[in-house]
Amino acid sequence: MNLQLLRHATQILSANGKTILIDPMLGPKGSYDPIPNTANTLRNPLVDLPISNDELEQLIARTDAVLVTHVQHLDHWDAAARELLPKNITLFCQPADTETICEAGFTNVIPVNEELVWEGIRINRTGGHHGTGEIGERMGTVSGYVINYGDDSIYIAGDTVWCAEVQEALDKYQPAHIVLNGGAGRFLTGDPIVMDINDIITVCNHAPKAHVYVVHLETANHCGESRADVKAALATHHLGGRCHVPNDGELFISDNV
Repeated sequence: MNLQLLRHATQILSANGKTILIDPMLGPKGSYDPIPNTANTLRNPLVDLPISNDELEQLIARTDAVLVTHVQHLDHWDAAARELLPKNITLFCQPADTETICEAGFTNVIPVNEELVWEGIRINRTGGHHGTGEIGERMGTVSGYVINYGDDSIYIAGDTVWCAEVQEALDKYQPAHIVLNGGAGRFLTGDPIVMDINDIITVCNHAPKAHVYVVHLETANHCGESRADVKAALATHHLGGRCHVPNDGELFISDNV
């Protein structure tokens, strides 16, 4: 399996000759209002996609399926994605989001209850917590996914902090590769709603044989930890050899490496 970061949590997974677009946020820089009740008023996304409009059209044309971790937040499923993606495209989602996606006009929506196999690719859905306490409850249901093809496995943790569900997924599936949504996004009050540096270090220590990759950085106005922040912490904890921070556009998992 190959995995490329476009921007934020939007990634391109290639497996068994198929292309799966993960968490598409496809709008240009500054398309959307800042996330409210956060520390600044910068419009989102903070950066453009690392590909041209023509390249985006070509990507959509060769995409076989879309995988959405959750639809209630536009940084994972935005208006541009709803407009640009073909309405008959195969679209995998958590059961809680099926109705919302169908209401947007998509006709081939497949909820992942626990496990399914599509084109020889196995997809298992995992749980998570999009924050803690009352804020975490208000953020709604979120999911991660463990994707297996051949002897390789990738865990897309989704928008979650370190929690029992993440630990359970790591223990149960023992993924070779782990993709974490970092950035320590937060509101003016409360704890981070996605992983901060401490959570990332915890995952690395809990899964010492896995390669870990941190995405979801430098794109949304509520995320305060930068790539440089994460890299510095990884170096301090001597984790830079197996925990990586890919740049936008980077192919970061390739040929089982």
